[in-house]
Amino acid sequence: MEEEILIKAQDKENKNEILLYLLKNKGNYVSGEELSEKLKVTRTAIWKQINGFKKLGYEIDSVPRLGYCLKNSPDLFIPEEIWKDDNIKFLGSKIYYFDTIGSTNEKAKILALEGAPHGTLVLSEKQTKGKGRLGRKWESPDKQGIWLSIILRPSLTPEEAPKITLMTAVACAKAIREQGVNCAIKWPNDILYKEKKLAGILTEISAEMDKINHVVVGIGINVNTKSFPEELEDIATSLYLIKNEYIERVPLLLTFLKGFELYYSELEKGNFSEVLKEWKNLNCTLGRKVRIIGKNFEVEGEACDIDEFGALLIKKDDGTFERILSGDVSLR
Repeated sequence: MEEEILIKAQDKENKNEILLYLLKNKGNYVSGEELSEKLKVTRTAIWKQINGFKKLGYEIDSVPRLGYCLKNSPDLFIPEEIWKDDNIKFLGSKIYYFDTIGSTNEKAKILALEGAPHGTLVLSEKQTKGKGRLGRKWESPDKQGIWLSIILRPSLTPEEAPKITLMTAVACAKAIREQGVNCAIKWPNDILYKEKKLAGILTEISAEMDKINHVVVGIGINVNTKSFPEELEDIATSLYLIKNEYIERVPLLLTFLKGFELYYSELEKGNFSEVLKEWKNLNCTLGRKVRIIGKNFEVEGEACDIDEFGALLIKKDDGTFERILSGDVSLR
């Protein structure tokens, strides 16, 4: 099988208006005549497209004189499923949607270098080389999670880049909590439930001394994963394992994207203090003993606070403090 199977690369301006109209009127009958007049397409073209949607897994009733009624959608990341939500403003300006990919982050980095616009999303149903921090593998089974990368072109300084990871964690944790799961944020980039990893964030930046060229934010959420490899069983979990029920991924994705836009707009306006407050309310790191392993260092102590740039402040056993910008954290 090919490692990269692209289903759609689509600009928001080129969205499928027929599918979008059905999505926005889900559960209601829409006549073929109404669709034809509103969207300026022939009835034959509508019929052909309806059959195409059915092949994708959309359950659509066709009744003479009543028209078409979208009953159920497949739980897939088809771009129109995102564009149907008018509350999402800049995310999804362009969407690359894959059936299978090596890594959404690796693809997003290439697209960013090629000039992909701010807000571009890279989504895949499956990753074969999904990755976490420090090059670790991230299990990304087919249609069982949210495997997403976002391309950003922020007006921030490179020093402020860690703020993006923190605000992403807040948006992710709050979206998951809307499912009734009281997860918590572990600095800098993990979402945990009872000490097991439920979601992770990987932020990669291209910058000059005083300017960010682009940021790629990768998000992996274990949604309907029913089992993990033996080496991960004790450290990873999913919403399915927590709740013992199937969770629809598209509504969860939309909740996350709306939260992301909200916190990102605050960040761009210089209102990081509110995001920081939310992060502190949701975290499970501060006040605990931690060990942090960085590229060329190892620190142990109590995690006391994070500063206005998102750095972790550690009180070491000798009473001195150290400011940590990044590292692999284990909670004691």
